[in-house]
Amino acid sequence: MSKALRSLSGLIDFDCAARWGSFKLAAQELHKTPAAISQQVKHLEEQVGFPLFIRHPRHISLTEKGSELAIAVGRMLTELRNKIDALQTGDEEKVLNISTTHSLAIKWLVPRMHRFTKLYPDLDIRLDSNDRPVSLDDASTDVAIRYGEVDDDDPSLLFREQLVAVYSPSLLAPGQADITLAELHKYPLLYERTTESWLLFLKENKGAKGKFDFSKSYSHYGVLAQAAVAGQGVALVAYGIAYDDIQNGSLKQIASRSPRFSKGYRFLVNPSKEKMQKIQRFRNWIVAEMAEMKRSLKK
Repeated sequence: MSKALRSLSGLIDFDCAARWGSFKLAAQELHKTPAAISQQVKHLEEQVGFPLFIRHPRHISLTEKGSELAIAVGRMLTELRNKIDALQTGDEEKVLNISTTHSLAIKWLVPRMHRFTKLYPDLDIRLDSNDRPVSLDDASTDVAIRYGEVDDDDPSLLFREQLVAVYSPSLLAPGQADITLAELHKYPLLYERTTESWLLFLKENKGAKGKFDFSKSYSHYGVLAQAAVAGQGVALVAYGIAYDDIQNGSLKQIASRSPRFSKGYRFLVNPSKEKMQKIQRFRNWIVAEMAEMKRSLKK
């Protein structure tokens, strides 16, 4: 039979120790002694009925179950802190919690968020960038901009992505104006995870022939775009991620046809917050920003 938790303080100490990987550092954050933290965690382990940490001579590491509990406790405490913040200010409309992917956050959203905050300077923006699925029933998330398979009829669709071949102007030889499809075989080809998209792209563009050097793979489009900016080769990347670099001249786009791409971005809202003014304002703003990017794609 499972035992009921007698105190939430054990969860707080556990969360802190899990984040730091150290009772000593957790003690410094919570203004306690390492022995007190260790004792709280031991009591918690007795209550849950399984070990949370492996105690090494000079450090601690989470067990498999401890890692799972750490994720759940971290989310719970974040939600609790956000709720307390909202209650202290007296107005949930003043805080907007946004979740999105690493690549979109770094390469598209963060560089233009100043436009939104200029319109609504009193709104406290809290951005969480991660590629894990998020629960929209969780009070810690107001809106989520997620990347994945999309349907054109989906009302939550923001932008259907398109893959484009891009490169740094530093790859151009003196007197060379552009890199063409016919010259792709001369350059390292960069890609995200697998070469499948490049193969579809090359099939769509029959003028691209030769023996191709599929040089490097990257885990995220954001990293892939940065590799292209650094001149490491020609990258096949999602247009939205490369958009700002194309606009400012850090990347040049190869004139080509793009095969239809099934993925894009959706705007998802916590159901309990759908009618809040902050949600409507952010949705209207991001739809307008995405529409501007769509217009440039059609040019």
